[in-house]
Amino acid sequence: MGFKIVWTEPALDDLRDICLYIAAKDLDSSERIGEDILNHVGLLEKFPFVGPTYPRSSSGRVREIICRNYRIFYRVNEEHKNVEILTIWHSSRGKPTTLL
Repeated sequence: MGFKIVWTEPALDDLRDICLYIAAKDLDSSERIGEDILNHVGLLEKFPFVGPTYPRSSSGRVREIICRNYRIFYRVNEEHKNVEILTIWHSSRGKPTTLL
């Protein structure tokens, strides 16, 4: 049995904002990018440790995967067998500073 994906409110807000922003210019692109992000996150059910740890995380437990120009930050909880999606960050915004 795989890991369960748990979306935080900020991550859901990020996904919604990304899709809405792109949809204002191109609805089809918005749908494709949203699906791509969801598919990348879905890979974490079977391969939760695929992403490297994020070196700026104070806890050392935050990992990231890349989907297009987006960095998906997450944390794995082995005890509860879940993957918590923390935020989705566009690479043009630089490096996030508030990840735990």
